[in-house]
Amino acid sequence: GIEYMLAGRRGAPVDILYMLPSCVPATPFDIGGATLDAGALSGFVGRDGILGLGEMMNVPGVLAGDEEITRKLALVRIRDGHAPLLSGMDLNAYILAGPDSDHECTTREEAAEKLRRGMYLFVREGSTEKNIAALVPVITPCNVSRCSFSTDDCHADLLAREGHIDRCIRKAMSCGFEPELAIRMATLSPAERFGLSDRGALAPGRRADFCIVDNPCTFSVRETFSRGKPVAEYTSPAAVPALSPAIRCTTPSPEQIRLSGKGHARVIGLVPGQIITGSLFFDLDASLLPDLKRDLLKVVVCNRYGRGTVGTGIAHGFGFKDGAIAASVSHDAHNIIAAGAGDDSILSAISAVIRAGGGMAAVHGKEATVLPLDCAGLMSTLPAHKVVAALDDLRAVSTKIGGIADPFMYLSFLALTVIPSLRITDRGLFDGITFRDVPVF
Repeated sequence: GIEYMLAGRRGAPVDILYMLPSCVPATPFDIGGATLDAGALSGFVGRDGILGLGEMMNVPGVLAGDEEITRKLALVRIRDGHAPLLSGMDLNAYILAGPDSDHECTTREEAAEKLRRGMYLFVREGSTEKNIAALVPVITPCNVSRCSFSTDDCHADLLAREGHIDRCIRKAMSCGFEPELAIRMATLSPAERFGLSDRGALAPGRRADFCIVDNPCTFSVRETFSRGKPVAEYTSPAAVPALSPAIRCTTPSPEQIRLSGKGHARVIGLVPGQIITGSLFFDLDASLLPDLKRDLLKVVVCNRYGRGTVGTGIAHGFGFKDGAIAASVSHDAHNIIAAGAGDDSILSAISAVIRAGGGMAAVHGKEATVLPLDCAGLMSTLPAHKVVAALDDLRAVSTKIGGIADPFMYLSFLALTVIPSLRITDRGLFDGITFRDVPVF
């Protein structure tokens, strides 16, 4: 997978640089398709295109002084963090271990504390994680050198229609942020954070990577240059053959996704505009799900690697009145995950993803709309405009069945156990605060 991504940067007009994956699996509980230990990663250290170690998500492992994590952190000098809501002495210990950046801040207080303790702040604005408005008030001319933008995670249609980092600049300025500071966060600040002294500013000896805009206050990009050459003059690099989707499962049976129990139930609560979830409690009878009046729907994770394990929980916030959605993008084990207003629809959506060899599916009635993700079940090899069109079709179906905006992005994070609070895996419900599997009832 890493070799595939490195091959994809060859010949591209954009200079694509990577951080090595530090948490495959995200935690020792979440075994996916592979395990990358320090030994496996060490061979990539120093390779062209590799800058450091990315997103150290296993916070409990860091705090416990896990030997394998310590070995990974010792491989490189630049180490990105991933520590949502971490504070106080635990935050001190986490930083002491090596990770010195974070893109998971959701409040001004959290961002200010992490800046005070010497971390780099990446202000995120994705499809569903919208944190610029809350965080830019903490950024000043004194600390902007420690602050950059992040776009983790964006659907292709958002990138095509509204832009990437340029969108972040415009959003920050719409919140009253000074254009000079916003542009610095998009250029010099990230270059300095990642040790890229050959770029980030128009100065002698640096790469002529720049764009021409209409004016700084509206920041509409007219033309982009890479190494002094207009990007439009570059020819498209040769395509890298797609990786196998590795979908080795079958559609679960109705019995496998059945949930039994009655009484006080733990429910995953979606938080609008955020990656974190709430830990909610409802009195309910599982045999009566879905409960459309209270927006209580089943969410199911099916192991894609042939282990036959299936976990079922309850989610609040999707809003579906009919149908279901499913996808093989569910960070970071990327098992198949689905949510919907009825078992038949959920199973139909999972089946559509499996038949496609990985992808995103939305089911309404007996019709399934699918965007195949033929590369590892995570990416499409279709041209960008066709991916955008397929996402439009999926959005039309998810809207028709009553869903919230961008339901696939919310769904993709529900299996990521390192994000508070409640998550769902192929083992069942997981509490991201206590870091253990918990029963629904």
